[in-house]
Amino acid sequence: VEEHHLGAYGQSHRHAPYDAVMSDSTPAGVPAATFPVTTGLGLPRAVIERDLGLAFGLVVRSMGVAKSFGASFTALRQGEVPQYTRLLEDSRRHAIDRMIENARLVGANAIVAMRFDSSEISQQLTEIVAYGTAVVVRPAG
Repeated sequence: VEEHHLGAYGQSHRHAPYDAVMSDSTPAGVPAATFPVTTGLGLPRAVIERDLGLAFGLVVRSMGVAKSFGASFTALRQGEVPQYTRLLEDSRRHAIDRMIENARLVGANAIVAMRFDSSEISQQLTEIVAYGTAVVVRPAG
């Protein structure tokens, strides 16, 4: 399944569902180079053998005074603020990486039902959480 969307800066992106790089020590049934993560409740051509519970990754970020000052001027013009967009995209990726690491620690080889949540802790701090269900899967059939 291929997804198509516009990136933060208007570029067109086409990609397969998120696969994170993983070490060669993956559980059986999943190629060593990938760690499947999906927003769906299952993975195509795979059977969920065990549900290991919640896996999450948390990131709290601050843009910093200098970048925040520049972003404030950009925001006055209305429209997208690329400085914040880049920060949030990087934070989401970092949260996903931490969630995958959390899932690996409990023996998972995939994550299903993945979601994001975010909140503002203060005017300078934003919290991004990636969470999902850590599972052990094997190829169907």
